Amino acid sequence: MLERALGERTKPMMELRTRCGFSRSWLLCSVACMGIAFGCPSLGAQEAPQIVDGGAPQTVAADAGPPIAEAAGAEREVSWGTLPRNFLEDQKDIWLFPVQLAKGRHWLPTIAVTGVTAGLIVADSHDTPYFRRTARFEGFNDVFSGSITAGEIAAVPAAFLIVGHFRHDSYAEKTALLAGEAYADSAMVDVVMKMATRRLRPSDIAPMGNFSDTFFESHVSPAGINTSFPSGHAAAAFAVATVFAHRYRQHRWVLRVAYGLAGAISFSRVTTQAHFPSDVFLGAALGFTIAKFDVLRPR
Repeated sequence: MLERALGERTKPMMELRTRCGFSRSWLLCSVACMGIAFGCPSLGAQEAPQIVDGGAPQTVAADAGPPIAEAAGAEREVSWGTLPRNFLEDQKDIWLFPVQLAKGRHWLPTIAVTGVTAGLIVADSHDTPYFRRTARFEGFNDVFSGSITAGEIAAVPAAFLIVGHFRHDSYAEKTALLAGEAYADSAMVDVVMKMATRRLRPSDIAPMGNFSDTFFESHVSPAGINTSFPSGHAAAAFAVATVFAHRYRQHRWVLRVAYGLAGAISFSRVTTQAHFPSDVFLGAALGFTIAKFDVLRPR
């Protein structure tokens, strides 16, 4: 009876602690996103002195953005009006990619990504059971839960869009729109692949269960969109990170923070048992590729 009473008394305290931890995580996430949003546009808009023919220093306009120019081609125009058209063009390029392969292009990176993914799929049955059974990452998982990381991915472009609008910073606004475009492109590919593969999530398998036969086994939903292969979080995180790392590439810390957070979010999908390592790798590769070679490709 005493143990039961203590258990009943402890349960509300644990629930309260969980809610408080969740609230603190969201608060820290919001503060970090707003801090990045205020910091990066300021860095991108800093006036850099230049020397003209007469020797007098001049400054670069704030709206000019980073001084690094593309080697060839013009940067893609993006606005709320052009966003739907850009998205459709992206999807056309993505789904017609096999045509490029048929013409003998991009074979080396395609073989590399496919080979690593296949190797990780073979290894999944050996490495995933460890993460399925261990409680070692509980603290990490509380901070990088699925809902928190999804909010973090969406919050950064949203914060840049809001701050850029009120500060009349067109470069920050365009960066946010490009990040949103890359996010949407990766999400579309993620949904289609999940519907096609219907892979079980590690959390759907018993700790001592069979981790080998996982494809075409999920019955979570008729469409299969809640299945495992690839990781939508990893794809979205690396798509958004690639846009910011490219647009603010003159500041090395932006690249480190962007890809560092994307890597942590991707790793959390393994520790929370939402995905296999192969799901995460392919999702990250898709997100990076879609953003770098489609959304950010000079037109």
